[in-house]
Order: sequence, then structure tokens, then C-alpha cells
Amino acid sequence: MKLENDNTCSWINDLIPRAETKSINSDKNCEWLIIGAGYTGLSAARKLGQLYPNQKIILADAQLAGEGASGRNSGYLVDTTLNDGFSSNKELENYKKKTDIYKLGIEAVRKFINEYQVDCDWNDSGKYFASSKIDDKKILSNFSITLSKLGFENNLLEKKDLTKRLGTSFYNVALYTKGGILLNPAKLVRSMINALPNNVELYEKSYLLSWTSVKDYISCNFNNAKITTKKIIFATNGFLRSLKIKTNYNFPITLTASMTRQLSDEEFNSIGQPKEWGVLPVRPMGATIRMTRDKRILIRNTAEVHDPFYMSKKILNKRSNIQKIGIKKRFPELPDDIIQSTWSGVVSRTRNSSQIFEKIKENIFVAGCYNGSGIGVGTLFGEQIALKACNENTSEIETIEKRNNPTWLPPQPFLGIGIKTRLFYERLKARSEI
Repeated sequence: MKLENDNTCSWINDLIPRAETKSINSDKNCEWLIIGAGYTGLSAARKLGQLYPNQKIILADAQLAGEGASGRNSGYLVDTTLNDGFSSNKELENYKKKTDIYKLGIEAVRKFINEYQVDCDWNDSGKYFASSKIDDKKILSNFSITLSKLGFENNLLEKKDLTKRLGTSFYNVALYTKGGILLNPAKLVRSMINALPNNVELYEKSYLLSWTSVKDYISCNFNNAKITTKKIIFATNGFLRSLKIKTNYNFPITLTASMTRQLSDEEFNSIGQPKEWGVLPVRPMGATIRMTRDKRILIRNTAEVHDPFYMSKKILNKRSNIQKIGIKKRFPELPDDIIQSTWSGVVSRTRNSSQIFEKIKENIFVAGCYNGSGIGVGTLFGEQIALKACNENTSEIETIEKRNNPTWLPPQPFLGIGIKTRLFYERLKARSEI
């Protein structure tokens, strides 16, 4: 099915459009084919191009490279996530496995931007897990204990400090964690496109219709041509299920976000001239919100089961109104018409919030399902799945493979009913935080 993305994401539209793009229009043969040109696919292609400079490597995407979830997310490079935190010793050990992967993900992105001298508005500012509900202090206090056991620097903050730091009196309690990074996701993924080796052929707006494994090669039918390859890496994240990859272990969730125009000096002064910051919700369906480096406010407060291939302008506008309310609740002094753009994006989830990283057959590999942590983990998994496909082992692969494997999901329609019920329940619990 053809993917039709809205073209209203501020992160992407702020960049100069790329001058030349190519689509697949004739049959091709190659040693390597990578499906999906986000953080994972671009990182895998870059690694393979470095390892095999004389081999033909094709990277294909159904839309423009980097303009899916990779360029549309909120720009958090996370070291910890609250809703994966646990307290028992056994669960703490499992959580540490995840934070070990997050750490490697940060290191992978940091190494890339240092090597290629990338400007992606990198800011080691940390992040806040914040709530307007005083009762959530207990959740954050328990999470603080968990983080402290694992050696993560954190501080519990209350309303007075938060108002000064964030420029809003909406939040009553928060846990500040030092290790997270804020960045511009579109700038980062664009730099990965520019860093592709010469032997990597990038084809965009070329969507895979079907694929078949035949003995020692894979035949792939695209909208305008066919590619035959010796090895394939699937890196489509939220669209793995539609390609019949690990269908009983992942599902897509559609998110929408809005970003304001740049605040005027007067508006920025009215909220106290805060430094760049990022807030993640304590309750899963609460709002993710950022003050960007260039004085804009980003908010993401909707997550739903929706057709991952298309969201109409009418539906997008309804989500924009929800986000307008969310901004107004936090910054009542700002104008009503401050939102400049609203866009949608698709993430991939698993039942137990674990990632997919494996060899399906001798020549078929897959990496994905980052559960909202795709900048770092996606970059790491792309590099490492390429190495795994080359029959290499690394300490990073060993760390990745210590994680819990994704758990099985029920078939439709039970899966859809279960997801919608859970999202409704979480949305109800977080209604004050939207």
C-alpha cells in the first residue's frame, strides 16, 4: 500500500529541500538490500558501505528518506524511560538491560556526529518527567530510587523550581534526569543521508509490495520494478507488520504533534525566558512537550490506533485543536493562534516494550520496534544488525541480545480491541496531563 505522509512537519520543512531524489524504475540486482531509510536503515547502509566498498548496496524507502518517524519525532535521545522502571531486583535487572542499550545508543549517535561534524542542535540538557498531580510524587519518588540504584543522577523538583525552570506553573512535581539529550531529529537524519558511502544507491518513493525468499536470494516487487538481492535487512519499524515481518510481535501506533511559531521577545519574556527544556509525562498518555533552542513550543499529546499509511487533513486538524488546548493550559498568556504546524508519525510497539533484533533466515535480518526511543536505539541497531548480517560479533551485539525478547501478541481482532481498550484507559488516567 502506498504511504501518504502529510507535509507539515516543522522539523523537516525548516530544512532546505534535497535537490535530487531517485525512485526505482527498472529491475536491479544487488548484494544487499535495505528496506527503510530512517535512522536504522541509514546506519545499516553506512556500515555496510564502509565494510564492502566494492559491493552494490541498495537502500529503498516508501517515502523520502528520513522523513518518516526519524524526522518527525520529538527529538529526545533518552537514557531512561519512566514507564519501563521497576522496583523488584529481578525487574531492576531487566530495566538495566534496557538502559545499557540506551547508553550504547547515545554513544553511537555521539560518535556519528563527532566523526561527521554534524550540527543537530545537540544539547546535554537532560529531561524532566513532570506531572500536574501532586499524587504522582509517589511514582516519581519510587522511580528516583530505581535510578539511583543504577547510578543515574536525578533530582526531585516541586512547583516553585519547575515554574522558574520551565516558564509554566502547570506542573507541581517532576523528576529531573541528567543524562538525556535534546536535538533536532530532522537535522540529524539529514546528515545521515549526506554521509552515505558512494556505493550505496538510495531510492525513494519506492514502496515494497511483496517479497519472496527463494533458495539463496530474495525477490522483491516494488511499485515500478523488481529487485533481486542476496541479503536483505528490514528496517521499517512501524511498518514491519504490513510487510509480514514478526507480525505476532509488533504493532503500529500513530502519534500527532504540533509546533508553535517562534515566540516573540515579548512573549518569551512573559514566560520568564527559560532555557531549552524537554518534559516527558509521568502517565503514559500525557503530553510530551519541549521548549526548543529557537524559542518554539512542541507538544505531542495524542496516540491512537489509526491507519499508519494515511491521516487526512481533517483528522489532523482535530488533533491540532487538542494540542492547542494543551499549550494553552500550560501557557495561558500566549496567543490562541500560536500553532504553526501539526503532523503525524508512526511508532512501532511490542507488548513488553522490548526491541526486535534478529536473523530470520540465513540471508534475512530485521531490526525495529523502539517503543518511542528510536533516535539512539535505531542508530545503534542499524549499525549492529549490519555487522550481525556479516556474521560478526561485537560487545554491542552481546548487550543487545541480553535483552528480553518481544512477547507474543494475540491475532486480530483481539489485538486491536486490546490496544484500543488500553489506550482509552491510559488516556482516561492522564486526562489532566493532556
